[in-house]
Amino acid sequence: MKKLDIDIVSDVACPWCAIGYKRLEQAMAELDGEISLSLRWRPFQLNPEMPPEGEPILEHLTRKYGRSAQEMEAVQQQIVDAAHALGLNFAGAHQRRAHNTFDAHRLLAWAGRHDRQTELNLALFDAYFGHALNPSDPAVLRRAAEEAGLPGEEAARVLADGDYAEEVRREEDYYKRAGISGVPGFVIQGQHLVSGAQEPAVLVSALRQIAGEQDAHA
Repeated sequence: MKKLDIDIVSDVACPWCAIGYKRLEQAMAELDGEISLSLRWRPFQLNPEMPPEGEPILEHLTRKYGRSAQEMEAVQQQIVDAAHALGLNFAGAHQRRAHNTFDAHRLLAWAGRHDRQTELNLALFDAYFGHALNPSDPAVLRRAAEEAGLPGEEAARVLADGDYAEEVRREEDYYKRAGISGVPGFVIQGQHLVSGAQEPAVLVSALRQIAGEQDAHA
């Protein structure tokens, strides 16, 4: 079976990242038995300068994009509808606040050592979009870690001690220098970039093409 590595450049506060992953899941199901995919989540912060208290999401988005509240509310509803169609819980999406996610990325780096990154990401997506919880709150992060099958006490220690901070900063800088300015970004085999929450058929086609190129150069 052909094998490909995918680095998913993502933020837990990015709705399209959750949607993009679920679409990738559908692509993976179609490619089952044909291409084996190894996933690794990489950090990207949408709001690195956000203060601890955060900001109401609609207020934040209207200011960030310079559009009316009505326009942004309509866009948000479209995102919620797309998420629900994929089985994602976005019940709290309209109530969420924009938050800093640096600590969430530190915990995800740690989860990678336990091969539980995807499980933790899904738990964090559910906490943030499903329940409008603060993804920078240590209690929320610990609970998400436990839901992902990770040891809660160790997660709390990682957060308290500032572990993986340099690793997260280094990876963020690497992907920014590589030209990634928005997420999700799917970096395949370290060199092919598929940007955005593409439909499953687009991902299937891209992955088959890249796998074929790998065979040709083998």
